[in-house]
Amino acid sequence: MGALVAVVMVLIGSVASAGTSQSEPLVGRAVFNPAFTHGTVSVEGAVLHYVRGGSGPPLVLLHGWPQTWWEWKGVMPALAAHNTVIAFDLPGLGTSSIPADGYDKATTAKRIREGVRKLGYRQISILSHDTGSLIAYPYARDYPGEVVRLAVLETPLSGFGLEDIYGVSWHLGFNQAPAPIPETIMDNEDVSTYLGMMFANTHHPERIDQQAFIRAYANPARRTAGYNYYRAFPTDIANNQAGVGTRLKMPILAMGAQHTFGPFVAQSFRQVGDDVREVVAPDSGHWIAEENPGFLIDCAALFFGPAGVSAPRAELAGCVA
Repeated sequence: MGALVAVVMVLIGSVASAGTSQSEPLVGRAVFNPAFTHGTVSVEGAVLHYVRGGSGPPLVLLHGWPQTWWEWKGVMPALAAHNTVIAFDLPGLGTSSIPADGYDKATTAKRIREGVRKLGYRQISILSHDTGSLIAYPYARDYPGEVVRLAVLETPLSGFGLEDIYGVSWHLGFNQAPAPIPETIMDNEDVSTYLGMMFANTHHPERIDQQAFIRAYANPARRTAGYNYYRAFPTDIANNQAGVGTRLKMPILAMGAQHTFGPFVAQSFRQVGDDVREVVAPDSGHWIAEENPGFLIDCAALFFGPAGVSAPRAELAGCVA
């Protein structure tokens, strides 16, 4: 088993630059900010890559599709001023290994939780975006005593509104198509066109490191892993609806962007949580952490910070702890 893990790590390391910046390592001190370090942790069915830094209560960051942990790079230093930040690459994406199965969000949450616990943390808060938020929900539902606070950005929940907007973007249907339909249609040379279209359809596309994510999905196996997260949507819907009786009790920050989901995120999560704080990120499309990192930093500082701190401006009112 040890030899197998070693081989897997060599294979992951050989494509480490494809998951983030071309200069970032798989393990060791980060280049984007030397206060952070890269590492890996073995879990059931996968080896997870993470980037960690800071001090204080642990805050786990879960990225969306078609991105990697790199989407958080602009907010991580500020978040790490008061938290120990752990940004994971989701299984199969970035430079985490590619599981053979288990892309439903409850199984993925279980894998992330195993990684968290192996890193020594028992209670965490979660900041999540897009697909990461779909994973954060079963994490908080299935292990409620281990999640202190939960922030979900820019997606309604499967079974509680996401399926109603499949027509908003054709990628929601394309990515769910059974193999090998999208695999056959989407060649390596098509990735920049496809993902470029995704990123262009937002408020500030120029603020997104598009080339880093195009490199991250240039590998066909990574694209298949991404499709598999979408192909698991029917399983996610059934799992979420079956668990609706277990309502979330921890505070939930539900943030939509001004130019995309707006209040719809909170409307969705109110169906499963008792303490949902609605926030709309101004001057931003879907990619809030990159399009308006200052707002996200200010909001996170309030929500994950000490109680009793007032919002400095009205748009942050829902962020107050």
